[in-house]
Order: sequence, then C-alpha cells, then structure tokens
Amino acid sequence: MKPLFVLLGTFGISLLATYFFTEAIDYPLSGRIAMSAMLVFTAIGHFAFTKGMAMMVPDFIPFKTEMVYATGVIELLAAIGLLIPGLKVLAAWALILFFIVLLPGNIKAAIKRIDYEKGTYEGKGITYLWFRVPLQILFIAWTYLSAIMFP
Repeated sequence: MKPLFVLLGTFGISLLATYFFTEAIDYPLSGRIAMSAMLVFTAIGHFAFTKGMAMMVPDFIPFKTEMVYATGVIELLAAIGLLIPGLKVLAAWALILFFIVLLPGNIKAAIKRIDYEKGTYEGKGITYLWFRVPLQILFIAWTYLSAIMFP
C-alpha cells in the first residue's frame, strides 16, 4: 500500500511542479518521476528489510540475500533510467519484465504469510494477493503508458 501512496503522491506533486515551471501539464514526465520515486522507495526496502524479503524469494533460487540486494540495485537503476530520455524506453521494458518476474515472490509471500518488514510468517496471507496482483498490473500499465506509449 505504501508504494501506491508514494506513486500517487509524487505524481500529484510532479504534475503541479511541471505546471508551475513550464505552464503545461506533462503527464508522461510526471508519471516517470512518480515511478522513479516509488522505485527508490521500494529499493530502500530491499536494504532495510533484507531478511524478510529473502524469505519471499522462491525456493529454487540460490543466494537469496544477494538476490534481494541485486533487485534493490535493479530498482535504483530503473529509477534513473526512466528519467534519462535516451534510456527511458529500454528502462521501461526492463522494468515491466522485472515486475512480471517479481510476481512469484509476492505470491509466495502471500501463501506463506510472510511479513517482509518483520521477517516473520505472520503476514496478511492470501488475501494480500487481491491487492498485490492488481497493483502489479497497475505498475506495469503505468510504466508502459508513461515511458513507452507516451514517451
């Protein structure tokens, strides 16, 4: 839920800021700025809640802690890439693939009731997926619209 608030809040602030400075509303740029801010926010979680996030990594993947760190770095790189005109489309396609690849980890977290912030098995459970899967779809659509369809 927190990433959604960061995404929407930053989008609103960015719309106002771009209008203030350019006297025009730039939805795609504001969308990329918002997605970048959200990615920085979620990347911080990879370093702050490493133990719990490692619990989310599917069992067949080795080096779980290292994978959590790597995905945090990927999120930071994608956040930067979305803001560089020559890289935004490539970064967006990579990010869409990234969101798809992460979905099994979110499914595992829901099934096993993982609370990634506490590193316990006392999370929200399967009902979490009713929010998480549509959120993941929103992130994919947001990225596509702001960086690929309307660059």
